[in-house]
Amino acid sequence: MVPVAALTPPPSLVPDVVYPDSDGQPMADNTQQFRWITVIQYNLDWIFAQNPQVFVAGDLLWYPVEGNNKIRQAPHVMVVFGVPKGDRGSYQQWKEQNIPPQVVFEILSPGNTLAEMIRKQEFYSRYGVEEYYIYNPDNHELTGCLRQEESLQVLETLEGWVSPRLGITFHSLDPELQLLRPDGTPFISYAEVNERLEAMAQELETTAQELEASNQALQAERDRADRLAQKLRALGIDPT
Repeated sequence: MVPVAALTPPPSLVPDVVYPDSDGQPMADNTQQFRWITVIQYNLDWIFAQNPQVFVAGDLLWYPVEGNNKIRQAPHVMVVFGVPKGDRGSYQQWKEQNIPPQVVFEILSPGNTLAEMIRKQEFYSRYGVEEYYIYNPDNHELTGCLRQEESLQVLETLEGWVSPRLGITFHSLDPELQLLRPDGTPFISYAEVNERLEAMAQELETTAQELEASNQALQAERDRADRLAQKLRALGIDPT
C-alpha cells in the first residue's frame, strides 16, 4: 500500500506571484492632467455604456505576462474590446482571454521625460496595443500611433483623424484639443454634464409648473361650467 504522504505532491518552492493593484505613483501631477484623464475616460465610458464587452479604465495597472509582476504599465486611459465590464484591481491579461488593451491614452505633465515616453511606446508596441494617443495639454501637442504589422508607427497628422476602434474624431482646435463622439457631439466634462442636468431639471420643473397652472385653469373652467349648468337646470333648461 502506498503511503498517503507519497500521494501528496510537495509544495512548490516558488511562492505565488503577487500582482499589486498600485505602483505607488499618483494618477496625475496636476489638475489639468487629471481633468483630461477623467474627461477621456468618462466620455468613452458613455460611448460604450450599452456594450457589455467593452472595458474602459483609467490608471489601472496592466500586467501582460503571467508570472512576472515587473512587466507592467498603468495607462492613463485604456480601452479593451472583447472583455466584460466590471471592477478589477488590475488588468491581468491571461485572465482576460489574453486580450491586450487595443487603445491607450497618455496625458503628459511637466514631469514626463522623453526617455519615459519612449519606454512606454516600446511597451505598448511590444504587448499589442493597436492605437496609442499622447496629448500634452501644456502646448496642445497631440501625437498618435497606429499598429502597422508588428509595431506602432507614428501618424503624420491627427487633424480630423477618426479612431478605427473608437470611432471618435480628433480636432486640434485653439486653444486645445477637441474630441468628438461618433455622433459628432463633443466630449464634455462632469461639470458640464452637471450643468446640463441642472438646466434640464429646471426646465422640467418649469414645465411641471406650467402644466399645474394649466390644470388649475382647466378645473376652474369646469367648475364654472358646472355652476352654469346648475343655474340652467334651476330654470328648467336642460344644458345637455
